[in-house]
Amino acid sequence: MNFSFPKSEKLKSRKTIELLFSEGKSFSKFPIKVFFIPVENAENTQAGFAVPKRNFKRAVDRNRIKRQMRESYRLQKHVLNSENGLKFAIFFLYIGKEKLSYSKIETAMESLIKKL
Repeated sequence: MNFSFPKSEKLKSRKTIELLFSEGKSFSKFPIKVFFIPVENAENTQAGFAVPKRNFKRAVDRNRIKRQMRESYRLQKHVLNSENGLKFAIFFLYIGKEKLSYSKIETAMESLIKKL
């Protein structure tokens, strides 16, 4: 198992992100909401992460939460890749109002990835 999170697996395309929010399916497990669409011609499953500025004014807090979400995704993504041959474009949005511990974020991420 490769636990890395290289650039090729990071969701950066503005067009794909807009498509995710307009046509993608979504579900949530507090404190994370996930948007996803299957992508046919992709090499890897790509993932993006966001924390709204409305809920966390300080960039330090937003960056810490994004780091925690990326880390929990990085450790759980092997489940997503081994289950089936499908590749996805996934966007994780933090919907909580306050900072939570890493363990709570990790359990939410784990259940979301298993649900995918």
